[in-house]
Amino acid sequence: MTGLTHLDEDGAARMVDVSAKAVTAREAVANGRIDMSAHAASAIAAGLVKKGDVLAVARVAGIMAAKRTADLIPLCHPIALTAVTVDFDLDASGVTVTATARTAGQTGVEMEALTAASVALLTVYDMAKALDKGMIIRSVQLIAKTGGKSGDWRRSP
Repeated sequence: MTGLTHLDEDGAARMVDVSAKAVTAREAVANGRIDMSAHAASAIAAGLVKKGDVLAVARVAGIMAAKRTADLIPLCHPIALTAVTVDFDLDASGVTVTATARTAGQTGVEMEALTAASVALLTVYDMAKALDKGMIIRSVQLIAKTGGKSGDWRRSP
């Protein structure tokens, strides 16, 4: 049909065969932002959100999501992650999440990093929505990736 990697010769969806690819160390970093009221941000910072420690729960949610990416994204390969970190930068108007995923494998971890960042942001929303229903999740993006046939990539500033 076409040169699209996730379609077979008849145009049907397929998972790409990566069995011939070399095993390499791979890493991906993604981030995103949730904007909120100063009241909600200060409550998160002070640990005053009734549901509990917002950032601790969001960190665990992001890590769990990275591990389940292949269950959520239909043609994504299940991979053995060697590390996932989810970090937060809280300021007076919101939270920036940065997720890093690593593996030694035959396919990259971009989707795992993006999924971790997205679910961490959704968890912040869920935990703090009683304080601010108007929060806005935005700018979830891949920041960098290393390893694999296509090599290293970094978003331009």
